Amino acid sequence: MSINFFGEEELFTQEELQVRDAVRSFVQKEVEPTLKEAHRSEIFPCSLIRRFGDLGLLGSNLKGYECAGLGDVAYGLIMQELEYADSGIRSFCSVQGALVMFPIWAYGSEELKETYLPGLSKGEMIGCFGLTESDAGSDPGSMKTKAIKVDGGYKLSGSKMWITSGSIADVAIIWAKLDGRVTGFVVDAKAKGFEAHLIEGKFSLRVSVTSELTLNDVFVPESHRLTGMDGLKAPLSCLTQARYGICYGVVGAATRCYKEALSYTKHREIFGKSLSHYQLAQAKLVRMVQEITKAQLLNIQMGRLKESGKLKPEQVSLAKMNNCKMALEVAREARDLLGGNGIMDEYPIIRHMLNLETVNTYEGTEDIHRLVVGQSLTGASAFK
Repeated sequence: MSINFFGEEELFTQEELQVRDAVRSFVQKEVEPTLKEAHRSEIFPCSLIRRFGDLGLLGSNLKGYECAGLGDVAYGLIMQELEYADSGIRSFCSVQGALVMFPIWAYGSEELKETYLPGLSKGEMIGCFGLTESDAGSDPGSMKTKAIKVDGGYKLSGSKMWITSGSIADVAIIWAKLDGRVTGFVVDAKAKGFEAHLIEGKFSLRVSVTSELTLNDVFVPESHRLTGMDGLKAPLSCLTQARYGICYGVVGAATRCYKEALSYTKHREIFGKSLSHYQLAQAKLVRMVQEITKAQLLNIQMGRLKESGKLKPEQVSLAKMNNCKMALEVAREARDLLGGNGIMDEYPIIRHMLNLETVNTYEGTEDIHRLVVGQSLTGASAFK
């Protein structure tokens, strides 16, 4: 199902290919059959969560605490195969691993790691990541959520918006300002004053739970503060982990759209011959393969840099910016090739196209990532 035009598969290890193929089989047999109805009803298929855990797909590149401990390229390929099915499926696993498990793994106490990571990795617990606010998206440092020191811990008050898995979460990673400095807390979703409100009526990422969180003097014990790093660098480092997975994931979505368009044009007859025999159709298919191939090669190098500890945030920004735009353009081209059928959910293209509008926006819009890369090139920050 992947595009191997430049022999990219030769650049993967046998273990990486085995992981990819196992996830591919799972997605085809167990995930894809749920998606049409899940998309129509705007309901996440929660029955899959324990299966994600059984297969080691949650926090799979983290080591210890019953996590799979896979390499970063293998992790990326997992995200690619999940998003071949749907961006909402990949989003759930991305948030659970990169935005919930990673901050506990990287910045939490040993007690927090032992308490939460095994359950999260098995899918026995569900987590969410509360950073974005309605007036603090691209500028998270302007958040208004506050933490106040009290006896034995802290009280958190504020709200968070566009939170994946918020309404089904058992635990939330909440970022708040403590004495003016951004600080992370592990919050029990059943705590008094914590509420999650489902956001409905989305035309994108319908196969995903998206929520608004409100916190009204929610008490958090001292032991549940993330002390390994504070300041805005801490949540941004988590987002870098998640963006890495997105870079791979959108290649999966683009590949699915291309495969569907290729199959359709071979079987669709127009003016007495297959649509695939026409120059305009071939040009569009070639452009898809051209861009997907470049994104795949970019991902492989990015993964190897990550595994060697050399990957920089601005490199992830460039890949996220490039690959999300590429995938959205591929989806639009594929939709065009299917004509009127391209808007029907009998085919997955319109679902992917709508999803990618969100994926291109969340965890840093294209413009924000362009400015991140621009800062690294010029040394001048456009954010100040």
